[in-house]
Amino acid sequence: MSDSTPATIEDVARIAEVSIATVSRAIHNPEKVAKSTRLKVNQAIAITGYTTNAMARSLRLGRSNMILVVAPDIGDPNFSSILVGLENEARSHGYGVLIGHTQNDAQRAVEYLKFLNSNQAAGLILFTGILPFGHDTIAARLPPSVGIFEPVFNGGIPYVGVDDVEGARKVVDLLIAEGHRKIAFIGDSRTRLAYKRRRAGYDAGLDAAGVPAELRLVQDGDGTLESGRAAVERLFVRDTLPTAFMCVNDQTALGVMIGLKARGYDIPRDFSVTGFDDVPQATFMTPALTTIRQPRTLIGKHAMALLLELLSDRRPAETEIFLRPDLVVRNSVSAPSPRWA
Repeated sequence: MSDSTPATIEDVARIAEVSIATVSRAIHNPEKVAKSTRLKVNQAIAITGYTTNAMARSLRLGRSNMILVVAPDIGDPNFSSILVGLENEARSHGYGVLIGHTQNDAQRAVEYLKFLNSNQAAGLILFTGILPFGHDTIAARLPPSVGIFEPVFNGGIPYVGVDDVEGARKVVDLLIAEGHRKIAFIGDSRTRLAYKRRRAGYDAGLDAAGVPAELRLVQDGDGTLESGRAAVERLFVRDTLPTAFMCVNDQTALGVMIGLKARGYDIPRDFSVTGFDDVPQATFMTPALTTIRQPRTLIGKHAMALLLELLSDRRPAETEIFLRPDLVVRNSVSAPSPRWA
């Protein structure tokens, strides 16, 4: 193909030796095309560099083939991997993805709500954990929506994410196996449903191990580095120290590690620290962080597949999909320090 001339669907059909209609089906409804034919079409697409133009098709058909993904912080290390899964699944069905970055600004969220109600997007993927302010006045006109990564607190909409309770149980079981009983939970929240579920897993794990309530140290937090550091300071001021810190996410864990090191403590010799998410930085922390890995790309894929089911007016088999988390053991956990015995 010429560098200056974009490839067309006709080019793909000619190289694959199939009809244009077959190419279209292979792209938008691959389950209706034989595997051998899909392979020929995919090879032709790779050769030509052909890309579907969802926005142009939307204009042509008079309906939107775009999905709006609303996120509070596109710099979140979890976002990019989930977006890959979302976009790949959308693209394979002829949809495009638009990103709405709210920057934790309620007014921006309202603007995206207006965008949705102008029919410029067929569906909504929400990373925010909350529907935009004012949604209740126009809820009937909201498009099909799916929450992802963070359950939607005020929406009751379908959700795809990791099994937070199971992930937290895996962390507790590891710490108990190392000999810890006085384990602090850092990041309790009344509004963040994912954090509430991780707290539930923490409690369930300690219940199973027979750890009494007086050994459980629970600190509120918002998932930020600063909330982790502040929790360390509060525990030291109260002189109620755990032997291990179980953090609601990796950012919180990093804050805890900074707070402990500022006081001259070694991890894990003096205190064990764990996180949740397995963001890329977890490997490069010192020491490398023991944490829970979320299958982020797979979460994105399942969330988009669920949304596309809703868009096709099919009743999905599940409206809450929990994927299995994996425990990643690194260097931030060891047996309790004798100094706290």
